[in-house]
Amino acid sequence: MSVLTFRNVSLRYPPRAGRGGTSEQLVLDTIELQIASNELVAVIGRSGSGKTSLLNLAAGFLNPSSGTITVDGEPIRGPGADRAVVFQDDALYPWLDARDNIAFPFKLKGIPLAERRARADALLDRVGLADAGDRRIWELSGGMRQRVGIARALAAEPRFLLLDEPLGALDALTRTRMQEFLLRIKAESGAGALLITHSIEEALLLGTRVVVLSPNPGRLTAEIEAGFNAEVQNGASVAAVKASPLFKRMHAGLTGLIHSTSDEEIAA
Repeated sequence: MSVLTFRNVSLRYPPRAGRGGTSEQLVLDTIELQIASNELVAVIGRSGSGKTSLLNLAAGFLNPSSGTITVDGEPIRGPGADRAVVFQDDALYPWLDARDNIAFPFKLKGIPLAERRARADALLDRVGLADAGDRRIWELSGGMRQRVGIARALAAEPRFLLLDEPLGALDALTRTRMQEFLLRIKAESGAGALLITHSIEEALLLGTRVVVLSPNPGRLTAEIEAGFNAEVQNGASVAAVKASPLFKRMHAGLTGLIHSTSDEEIAA
């Protein structure tokens, strides 16, 4: 089992040029977090809590100012194939069709054209888009584009999926379908997952654990065991899970926890 570990991680941004700032901005403060490959950890918090910065650190796009981030004990020194990022903006290549978008990681590995396209077709089938390989990106719906993006991430056979608001731009009906899809794909891949979301409902529904960050600077203030994702994977409908008294109580409690920070703390 693989483990992604944040150990005493802090992140500071340099002073902002042209705004009279003279001191560094502390964005994340002493984060301690572990994510195993059998988990989907959802991170939620108010604006300014550093959620996306946390994901960028895990991806290797940023380096911590202090502390260490490791995968199976090996320090992260930059982006790597063991961690695949799925963005809210699908970040697909518009000049390529769906098949060749997914095949791109195989091309980087030097895999011959016929084989990489065959492997991309297998991934298209896996994400429910078996007939969409020849379609251009602008011909796909938002949900279909996100499926292609997830399939491209899976092409790297990562140990961890890093999901930055991947469903945030979708309409409500498509988002519900994609939530179920995301749980299935995560389970099939065997990869661990770190999910950034602004939706308390989504965090509870998808996360094995929900991590709450408080803002200014981002500090880990709570970890909540959820487990509703197991109910969905065992056949319960998303609507039934959301309607359960336990889900509603946890939603209310998590809402109160996130919004309990005082105005003075936010303004600091």
